[in-house]
Amino acid sequence: MRSYKLSPDMPQWQNDYMRGTGMEMYTECLSPALHGLTFPEAAEACFLKLKLLLIAVESRAEDGSESNICINPGPNVKIDANTRGFFFAESADDVKRVLYYCKLCHGDASDFKIVKKCRCKTIVTPKKTGLNHLCRQEKPSASDHDYVPFLNLNGKKTSPQNRKGGPDRFGNSFSNLSLKALMSEQRPDASYKDFFAKKSSSPAGAAPLVNYKSLNRWKVDIHTDPASDPRKFDSTGMFHWCPAQAMSSSIITREQAAMTVLSNHVVVCLFADSHSAVIGLRNLIMPLRASNFEYDELKHVLLVGDKEYIRKEWKSICNFPKISILGGSPLNRANLRAVHINMCDMCVILSARNSSGDDSNLVDKEAILCSLNIKAMAFDDTHGLLQTNAHGGPAFLPPGHGLASQTPVTSKSAKCGVTSGNDIPMVTELGNDANVQFLDQDDDDDPDTELYMTQPFACGTAFAVSVLDSLMSTTYFNDNALTLIRTLITGGATPELEQILAEGVGMRGGYVTPESTANRDRCRVAQIALYEGPFAQFGDGRKYGELFAYALRTFGILAIGLYRFRDSTSTITLNPCAKRYVITNPPDDLPLLSSDKVFCLRPFEIVERQPPAQRKKRKRRGKNSNDPTGDG
Repeated sequence: MRSYKLSPDMPQWQNDYMRGTGMEMYTECLSPALHGLTFPEAAEACFLKLKLLLIAVESRAEDGSESNICINPGPNVKIDANTRGFFFAESADDVKRVLYYCKLCHGDASDFKIVKKCRCKTIVTPKKTGLNHLCRQEKPSASDHDYVPFLNLNGKKTSPQNRKGGPDRFGNSFSNLSLKALMSEQRPDASYKDFFAKKSSSPAGAAPLVNYKSLNRWKVDIHTDPASDPRKFDSTGMFHWCPAQAMSSSIITREQAAMTVLSNHVVVCLFADSHSAVIGLRNLIMPLRASNFEYDELKHVLLVGDKEYIRKEWKSICNFPKISILGGSPLNRANLRAVHINMCDMCVILSARNSSGDDSNLVDKEAILCSLNIKAMAFDDTHGLLQTNAHGGPAFLPPGHGLASQTPVTSKSAKCGVTSGNDIPMVTELGNDANVQFLDQDDDDDPDTELYMTQPFACGTAFAVSVLDSLMSTTYFNDNALTLIRTLITGGATPELEQILAEGVGMRGGYVTPESTANRDRCRVAQIALYEGPFAQFGDGRKYGELFAYALRTFGILAIGLYRFRDSTSTITLNPCAKRYVITNPPDDLPLLSSDKVFCLRPFEIVERQPPAQRKKRKRRGKNSNDPTGDG
């Protein structure tokens, strides 16, 4: 377990990041005070009252034979006596608060640290059989607000007479935040659906922009038409699927790639040859083809590497749409410019070659050279991320967010490229942790610094195989953690699919059925920017807890962290960089910045929930319009 205390000698970004590294995953039963609440109600109470992040709940069949983990299941799941939750917390003692919470002893408490085991009740523990069966109710409509917890969206406290299911469980407001100011904000307009559905530069909503005229000219089938086959998903309905494609139809030349306008795509740089061991490209592409993405939201994947090696793995990925291959070395800058690497959403650098010598530092030499080569590249025909602020304020703002121009980025426009390779989103796989010191030439990390404390790892530009060791340790103490993490990373996995892949059959297509359609209705990890869209009102100094409550109540979106610029407080004269770092489970009083992005678990279908006050006003207007005695 990692524990960390704020240090005045460290930069603010490092203090925020290190606090997030202390978060671990725990499972615990929920207090009887939370029974009967829907999942969004329980998640809001846990975060604002108990300072715990509830992200999922576990359910089992009546006979206890099969377990089912629901991640942010929405208001159609209610908490009962046999429900166990998955929490992000700093220690096992902290997560015990959700078990010991008592509405009589702790309902009026303003300090979460006093939540301890009391004598006024007996802690209810689930039985070994029939564990964690969840009560399900009918899915509420968009205007149903009987399940809104504790405070109405208009900021007024809910009384026992106005609340279904019994008296107020906490008595008073469970947060020190000014939720009255939060819920009195102007509601987002009807364009919120377009915002969530648009093809932005975020991982959840980006779509590749392809110049099909140039493709017709070169006769390259880079985009498989899903209408040619009625089967659009695999047999389990968990992933997008297409008929097996011949590898020759997916290979493009450098000239063809240069003539194709690619944007918001994923570039995979492969260092492998025909004698290299298979690294499993299917595991990389599968999450990008999850069925809880719409087809237009799928990012185009462009593989750059040895064609003979890719041929060895082609059988496992030939049923995924939107994949292209460019033969050649990723160290060749002409290949990198041809695939428009400055316009990509992510560049992944992988190596399958074994070290030829005894020096472990040489195992990552090609991946490190490729990373440094890309960072040294310059692009003259695009706009960078750094924009000068004419008003003298912070100049480190995202594209399209200058104070002089508040016009949001449209969904139809292509992604703005970067002028420097340092600003290209990139992640490099390392076989040796110590080699992380060679990825960034401008950082001042000590060579003996642990991997998770280095800048490349904090900013998401480095991934080491040793991270899987910590995952194995977590699985030893919590066997459900692996299932949850696998579901988040792979986009969903079922026993049926695992059996199919284990037998070597490969991905098989399936026709649309009610069961396969239901499998699409699951949440996914997404990034939502604060400089535009329905959350733009929180980007100017508002608190993270206000955003958390608003997103959960209004859209059913569960925020789990922030993605913030490392030099967000610097001015243009200090030469800030475009690196971002992750703040896992920030405190509710953390101020937000307009350049922040929110990591969240968003449902497959976004439904805006209207506050009761607005619903009553609309009903009155409808009655007045139908009243024959009215003036109108």
